Amino acid sequence: MHRHTQPQATAAPPAAVLQEAVAHDDAVNRAHTHADAHTHRSVAEHRNAVRALLEPLRNAGHTERLALSDALGRGLAEDITAPLDLPPFANSQMDGFAIRAADVPESGAELRVAAPVPAGARPAPLQPGTAAPIMTGAMVPPGADAVIPIERAVPAAFPAPGADATVRLPPAAAGTFIREAGSDIRAGEAALAAGTCLGPGQLGLIAALGMPDVLVHRRLTVLLVTTGDEVVEPGGQLGAGKIFDANGTLLETSLRQAGLAVIRAGISTDDPAALCSLLRRHAPEVDLIVTTGGVSKGAYEVVRQAMDGQDVHFGHVAMQPGGPQGIGTFDGVPLLGFPGNPVSCLVSFEMFLRPVLSGLLGSPSPRTVVHGRLLEPLTSPAGKHQVRRGTLLPDGTVRLEGGESSHLVRALAQSNALVQVPEGVTALAKGAEVEVWML
Repeated sequence: MHRHTQPQATAAPPAAVLQEAVAHDDAVNRAHTHADAHTHRSVAEHRNAVRALLEPLRNAGHTERLALSDALGRGLAEDITAPLDLPPFANSQMDGFAIRAADVPESGAELRVAAPVPAGARPAPLQPGTAAPIMTGAMVPPGADAVIPIERAVPAAFPAPGADATVRLPPAAAGTFIREAGSDIRAGEAALAAGTCLGPGQLGLIAALGMPDVLVHRRLTVLLVTTGDEVVEPGGQLGAGKIFDANGTLLETSLRQAGLAVIRAGISTDDPAALCSLLRRHAPEVDLIVTTGGVSKGAYEVVRQAMDGQDVHFGHVAMQPGGPQGIGTFDGVPLLGFPGNPVSCLVSFEMFLRPVLSGLLGSPSPRTVVHGRLLEPLTSPAGKHQVRRGTLLPDGTVRLEGGESSHLVRALAQSNALVQVPEGVTALAKGAEVEVWML
C-alpha cells in the first residue's frame, strides 16, 4: 500500500482544511519532540526500543503449560534440567551378540550362545565364555562390555530358541557398539534453555526425558490495522486513485507464520477519530497493535494524528526501505506503526518485530543467516542500512530482485532472501560478499 503524504492535485482539499491538518500535524510533532531527537536512530537502536517495549510480555502471566504435541513452534518459558540419564541404561547399538571383550582373542573365539536379550527385558548376568544374542536398544547384560554385529558372526544368524548352539566371533574392544548410560545427557545437566524455539528435535528430547508437557510463552494476539482512504480490499471495486491493499495480507501472513494470532481489523480511513475508535474497541483483547501507513510527516498521516495524547513516538530509522516508524503504547497496549509501502512494512516486520519476538519469547525461530556473493554491483544511500530483495542461488551467488523502491511487490514475491547492506557502505562491486537473511 502506498501512502501519499500529499493530496493529489486533482483532489486538492480547501485551503482552510489543509491549513488545519498541517497545524494539527505540527502540534503532534511538538508533543513528541523528545522522540524526534532520534529521527535518524540506527536499526540496532530501534530494534532495542522495540525489545524494551515488548519486554513485559515475557512475564509469568503470559505463559501456559501445553502437551508436547501442542507446543510445536512455541518458545520455551523455563530452563529444563535432565531428571535422568539418557540413555537411562547401557544398551546395544546393533543387533548382534553381547560378549566379554576379554573372552575373544585377536584370532577370534567360539563361544556358547546364552539366553537372548530382547528390548525391554532385564537380562541375567553374562557368564564367561558365552555370547548373548541382543537386539538394538536392549539392555546390555551385566558383565558384558562389547557387542559384535550379527553380520560379523559365523553363522550370521541367531540360533533357534532352546538350541544348544555356539557362534564364532571376531575380537572387539570394550565399549564397541554400546551406548553407555548418560552418554547423551546426564541427570542434572542442562537440557534446554528458556527461550528455545521448540521444534521436533527439542520436543523429542523433552519426551525422552519423560515429561508429558512443557511451559511455553503464550501465543500473542496482534491487532492489525491498515490505513488509507486510497486503499481497497482485494475483490472490491478499484476506482480512480485507489489501490488494492497488499499490506494486510503481507503482514497477517507474516505474523501467522511467526506463530502469532491475528485480529484483522480491516482498513481504517484517514479519519483520526475513526481510527482511535477502532483501536479502542479491540485494544483490551490484544497484546500488540500493528498499524501500516500514516506515520510520516505529511498533512494526512492518520496514525500520527490519532496518537495525539498517547505515549506513541514517531521518528525516522536510518534504513531503506522502512525509515518512518512509530512506537509506543495506545491505552497501555504496545503499538508499532509501520510505514505504508508494501516492502517497507514487510522489511519493518523482518528487521524489528520478528527478531525481537524470537529473542524475547523464543518464537519464531531466527531467520537463517548466510553469506553470498553479488551477481551485480549495487549502491546504497550514505548513512542508511539498506535492505534489498534477492535470490540466493545454489552456487552461493545472490541475484538482486528489482530495484530499491519500496513498492515493488513483484520483486519481493520473486525473492527468497533479504540482502543486508550495512550503514556506511555506499557501494558494493559484483562478487562482493553480502549477508543474506533467508525468507
